[in-house]
Amino acid sequence: MTTVDPLDDYPRQAARTRNFSLGVPRSFIVAPDGSRVVFLRTRAGDDPVSCLWVLDVGTGAERLVFDPRSHAYEEDGSALSPAERTRRERVREQAGGVVAYATDREVRRAVFGLGGRLFLANLADGEVRELHPPPVDDPRLDPTGTRVAYVIGGCLHVMEIDGVNRVLAADDEPDVSWGLPEFVAAEEMGRHRGHWWSPEGTHIAAARVDERPVGVWHIGDPTDPAAEPRAVRYPAAGTENAAVTLSVFDVATGDRMDIEWDWAAFPYLARVDWSESAPLTLLVQSRDQQVARVLEADHQSGKTAVVREVADPAWVDLPPDSPTRLSDGRLVHVVTADGAGRVLIGDELATPPGLHVRQVLGTRDDVVFTASEEPTEVHVWRGAPGQPPERLTDQPGVHAAAVGGDVLVVTSTTEEDVLPRTEVRRGGRPVAALERLAERPVVDPRPVFVSLGPRDLRGALLLPGGREPGDPLPVLLDPYGGPGWQRVVRTPAAYVTSQWFAEHGFAVLVVDGRGTPGRGAAWDREMFRDFTVALDDQVDALHAAAERFGFLDLSRVAIRGWSFGGYLAAMAVLRRPDVFHAAVAGAPVTDLRLYDTHYTERYLGHPGEEPEVYRRNSLIEDAPKLERPLMLIHGLADDNVVVAHTLSLSAALFEAGRRHELLLLPNLTHLSRSEAVTENLLRLQLDFLRRALSFEPD
Repeated sequence: MTTVDPLDDYPRQAARTRNFSLGVPRSFIVAPDGSRVVFLRTRAGDDPVSCLWVLDVGTGAERLVFDPRSHAYEEDGSALSPAERTRRERVREQAGGVVAYATDREVRRAVFGLGGRLFLANLADGEVRELHPPPVDDPRLDPTGTRVAYVIGGCLHVMEIDGVNRVLAADDEPDVSWGLPEFVAAEEMGRHRGHWWSPEGTHIAAARVDERPVGVWHIGDPTDPAAEPRAVRYPAAGTENAAVTLSVFDVATGDRMDIEWDWAAFPYLARVDWSESAPLTLLVQSRDQQVARVLEADHQSGKTAVVREVADPAWVDLPPDSPTRLSDGRLVHVVTADGAGRVLIGDELATPPGLHVRQVLGTRDDVVFTASEEPTEVHVWRGAPGQPPERLTDQPGVHAAAVGGDVLVVTSTTEEDVLPRTEVRRGGRPVAALERLAERPVVDPRPVFVSLGPRDLRGALLLPGGREPGDPLPVLLDPYGGPGWQRVVRTPAAYVTSQWFAEHGFAVLVVDGRGTPGRGAAWDREMFRDFTVALDDQVDALHAAAERFGFLDLSRVAIRGWSFGGYLAAMAVLRRPDVFHAAVAGAPVTDLRLYDTHYTERYLGHPGEEPEVYRRNSLIEDAPKLERPLMLIHGLADDNVVVAHTLSLSAALFEAGRRHELLLLPNLTHLSRSEAVTENLLRLQLDFLRRALSFEPD
């Protein structure tokens, strides 16, 4: 009888399950009366087609509202518009089917697109019908549930649910669009929409994006020489951004009012909020990102007034879903104060200095938010003016939530389980749990959490079988190491792939250094003008771990990473060959002048003003230093970290006579959705690391 080796099966399982994200409930919207919870979930842990569901809070029963396969849907992506493909890439969407939806204020109706087709669902009785405009992007119901706005070919449309479709905003220029976010808003600012209904549903605020100033880059498919390269507008560091402005349209008349602010000084439109009982509110940011203003706009006159200005000598942070409003209209804004992100309600700080606020989840008479006391844990909190905040989650781990009325939907990934759990609470008491259909990994991660070195660098150590060995083990560092993503959290779910490498004979060390999220403003700003501190921290953590764990073999040390982690891995073997003996660098940023404006200039400034900063942080000039095995991996269709980064480094290595391995993948973007690619990337990395460190596990 043939048995399947779980270790051998893992890469395929990780690929089939999109890294175990399929079958997990997500994208929750809670009715304001707490009667229902709407969410998305695939029907199995290896099913890539996401469906729309409703939970009845009173009974705890789930109901399937819409399965795309019931409407002749095939998950091949061929029917997606360019704008929808771009949106999915920006949000790192792993599934297909219904991947986004919007509801009316009372959460009685929902609209969503499916391959460009527009559907309307009655969430109370489950009736779904297809509406009939041409292929649409980003459909959104008005608060009353009687109209839907959407984008077709860069033009903003509005349609009465039982009426006609009208064009509300259009432009003759092909590089000007209405109602969609520009590249840096979606990729770097976390703003994934470009139009907003007024609370009464009578007006729409819409962003106008003029990409004509932005340079044109081309992304081709070398496997098809006859195919026309795809032209993309990419705002590289130091070059022009898209010109983004905001206008308000009267839905009944079509009249347009342009919103006025000092656009030359504040060209970035970071947030738009149009809450009930409050004026249209904007958060705008300067090009150097050192000043931001909260503006209140009169949508009848277009005039704006500054209600708050925030400045920082490094950069002003843009926490998600901030600013917003309480039900009485008071402004809620997450600001940096006393070294931490803090909730500001009106002019009153509502959270203490030691609590680092991450995201506002919802507001009504109070504020529900996530925050950290210990950086490896994220908890859900509730706060109100004049009262100490209350923590709503207990178990160590990472928690998130959605709120509506007195109902809270809490998703928790804790130390207790590798799969997330979603619990529905009413009035603070559990009343239901959403079914989780995700597959359990065949690998059982067993992280040992540590604090390392004088900076108390948070880390996790993964060992074969979860046990300390009798003999020395080669070491594999497995970081991200940069802004925006935290690898070290107190849940085994974060380390499944790391454990798979450990089971092949490595001691795998995952470390978050300076600049990674969760430890406050001073920690983040250690990267101001200097990404190389990330490498220093990996070295310090490795040496501190070796002092504590004598079985770490410092004569065999490798590092792997993707994106910033790929940049860090390549830097490690180029600049510290005394420490690192091999590296796998996936989609690395090698020349910072080729990365986008908003991200790169936040940390490194303008390349025209600080060329030395860019030279010091880029890797091309380090090519002649390579003396260790290096594998470079890049997708040829990547429009975020374009393949020119890897090709430039590879060319410099070749010209310097430095051998390296180069793996280029046609049709792969910054995120792999291909089962074959995801599976074989893991196998090829393992093979390379074994060869590079010259070892075979027992």
